[in-house]
Amino acid sequence: MARPKRQEERRSQLVAAAQRAIAAHGPDGARLNRVAEEAGLTSGAVLYYYPDIDELMFEANRAGMERFYEGRVRMLEGLPDDPVARLVALIDSGLPSGSDDTEVRLLCELGGSAGRNPLMASLLTTLYDRQVGMYQVVLEQGAARGLFALAQPTLVIARNLVALEDAYGYRIVAKHPTLDRAAAAELLREYARLATGHALTS
Repeated sequence: MARPKRQEERRSQLVAAAQRAIAAHGPDGARLNRVAEEAGLTSGAVLYYYPDIDELMFEANRAGMERFYEGRVRMLEGLPDDPVARLVALIDSGLPSGSDDTEVRLLCELGGSAGRNPLMASLLTTLYDRQVGMYQVVLEQGAARGLFALAQPTLVIARNLVALEDAYGYRIVAKHPTLDRAAAAELLREYARLATGHALTS
């Protein structure tokens, strides 16, 4: 039986509150009371909607990761069948909106805890591999149509692009004084130009 709409809305609000709590206090510090404080509710109210707080934390982590794979896949599906435009769009969508981007701050916190949390390590590894595969498809399509002259295998290029997204994303949320979103996107595009032999002006 489907949950009532109001209950689903409240659960979504609690997931967002848990994301903020994790970003602010880290995975280990995002306790029930922190989530309740972020949501403006009592701890009992949080437990009413999520009796298992671990389920809430899992949903918060999963939702934060969804943007960088499922959300980008949906974005690609709405674009013209043009590998150049799709590669540019992937690069632009893989970075934080700014230093206060909650979902990227969340991922940075999760990355720091992955070494001692096997579940987080597994989730982040899966996210990384899926993003690599997403880039590979676009690179292979561009090469097959003669648009890209690839300097390296698609797996190498795709892994480097995702790793650069992660590295520059961390610097952006860490408020690097000379590396904002626009500068990071251009650095990513410059690597992609070298890797594909295309100007990527589309």
